[in-house]
Amino acid sequence: MRDIIITLMVLATLPYILRNPWYGVLAWSWLSYMNPHRLAWGFAYDMPFAQIVAIVLLISMLISSEKKTLPSNPLVKVWALLLVWLSYCTFESLYPDLAFLQLEKVLKIQLVTLVTILLMNSFLRINQLIWVIIFSIGFYSVKGGIFTFMTGGGYHVFGPDGSDIQENNALAVAILMILPLMVYVQKFPPMPWVRKIMPFCIFFSLAAVIGSQSRGAVLAILAVGGFYWWKSRTKALTGMIFVLLTTFMLLFMPASWHERVSSITEYQQDSSAMGRIKAWEYSIAVANARLTGGGFMSWSLENYRKYGVYVQKAFVAHSIYFSVLNDGGWPGLILFLLILVYIWRQLSRVNRVTADDPERADYNLLARMLQISMVAFMAGGSFLSLSYFDLAWHFMTITIALDRLTGTAQAEEPISKGSSRRAVRTAAKSRREKLHGRT
Repeated sequence: MRDIIITLMVLATLPYILRNPWYGVLAWSWLSYMNPHRLAWGFAYDMPFAQIVAIVLLISMLISSEKKTLPSNPLVKVWALLLVWLSYCTFESLYPDLAFLQLEKVLKIQLVTLVTILLMNSFLRINQLIWVIIFSIGFYSVKGGIFTFMTGGGYHVFGPDGSDIQENNALAVAILMILPLMVYVQKFPPMPWVRKIMPFCIFFSLAAVIGSQSRGAVLAILAVGGFYWWKSRTKALTGMIFVLLTTFMLLFMPASWHERVSSITEYQQDSSAMGRIKAWEYSIAVANARLTGGGFMSWSLENYRKYGVYVQKAFVAHSIYFSVLNDGGWPGLILFLLILVYIWRQLSRVNRVTADDPERADYNLLARMLQISMVAFMAGGSFLSLSYFDLAWHFMTITIALDRLTGTAQAEEPISKGSSRRAVRTAAKSRREKLHGRT
């Protein structure tokens, strides 16, 4: 029955996607993050639903009369350069056959990223994408939090099978990335009842992160919590809440969780941690030896020893930074870091532009929450191979759209010195309604 329901749900979206390609972005995001077909046990389990939706989406893009423009944004240019460079590195990779398979996967994600950039032309669409992301990943975070309480935190929390967030560590980082978005939606809910349930969703999502028993997630929590406290306008209250949550966590979690977390300081005795360090050494060595790095999927015992790293078993980097360093050499890593820097700078610019505008308080909060989400990605990703995870690239598209909307608003509505405060608010309200698609 699940297979039939999920299949009918996906098929029902196709006519709407043909009429409006934006619905294809939303449907693809739902399938990519939630993987609802993995909740079935029959024929739907291995159905290529995301590929079907992507094909219909591209057809809809070709026949749609909607204006599509690629913004002249430095972030877009650096992103394009990274994709071109990684494609070139694939031709020069140590294992070209394997590398092309991984490049195909990466480019599929980036193709939908491009479509999202082209179609993300209103604040309403930004919010719709955020709602889909929260619902899709939040399904597993809330369920995982309830599971953590029911089992006393004695078991790991995992994501959907066959997805980028299947592993407990990856799921924990993904949840930390959407938690700030939950805070945003709680403040500016699409419907009144969302405001009431969102605090419970946030609470259980935090429980799921802790219940994942991920050591990387613990470090990411410290980074996210510290940055959130620093940015908070009520530092005393925020600090008190963090202390209470930490106390509750230490008292509630079982001995197995404490043992796993305490092993962070004992990395030299941990084969998994030492494997990561050796993989990082290999990434540096191959990037120093080859301008293009090793290329995708170059992790092998043979290559480790060829570049002077002697181990019994070859590991992947388990780090967004060292993965890109291996895949694209130093130029690839520099471009990747530039993308992170541009995302941060453009979100900061949105913060500044909207700081004193009460009519765009939602813009301002979203930009600040996205910065916290990026802290989660940059900190948690230090120990995970999530360099090409869809969610980070969707954050990039939202950043580009926010920057474009706020920049366009300023350019189109210059305010003279004689303008009254009331006139300013009226113009801002009119602009905001237009961006929301209400006029």
